[in-house]
Order: sequence, then C-alpha cells, then structure tokens
Amino acid sequence: MRKNYSRAIPEPWRAMSKIFTALGDEHRQRILLLFEPGERLNVGQIAEVSTLARSTVSHHLKVLHESGVLASGKVGKEVWFWLDRGPLEDALINVLDYLKENA
Repeated sequence: MRKNYSRAIPEPWRAMSKIFTALGDEHRQRILLLFEPGERLNVGQIAEVSTLARSTVSHHLKVLHESGVLASGKVGKEVWFWLDRGPLEDALINVLDYLKENA
C-alpha cells in the first residue's frame, strides 16, 4: 500500500472526476443514450421523449456539458448538444492505463 494518501491527484485525473460524476446519474446516462452517431439534439427534443421537465433536462445537459461529455453550439435562439467523444475516451484510457500499470 502506498503511504502518501495526500498525494496530489494527477492532472489527467482531475477532469475525469467531473466526467464520472456526470455519468453517475441514471437520467444523464439515459440522455446520452438518446444521441445517434453525429446527431445534435436540443433541450426540447430531449424533454419530449423523457419523463423529465424541460428545466430538469436543462440542468442535466449543463452538468454533462460542464464535464466535457457534451459539446454545444447556439443556432439562433436554440442551443444544440452533441457527444464529445474526446474527453470520454481520455478518461477511459486514463483508467485503463492505471489498471495496466498496477496489475
């Protein structure tokens, strides 16, 4: 066992924490599963097919966006969201690399 519990969290792991926190919610997982490859969705489209209020969907999209899981862009008055694979892949690769190094 390593004795230094207070050791600083490695830089690549800091962003990972937000991603795994965002993915830890079942509603946010369901929202992510709505996206088809390359698809962009807005709050209204997601609220239509979910059991959540539009304001709740907006909150979940904000968490996913701030974690880096979703990217967004505004067209007119509407904000469109899409999956951002890069941060997700980086987080999973960091975990796999850690497991390989410590197997």
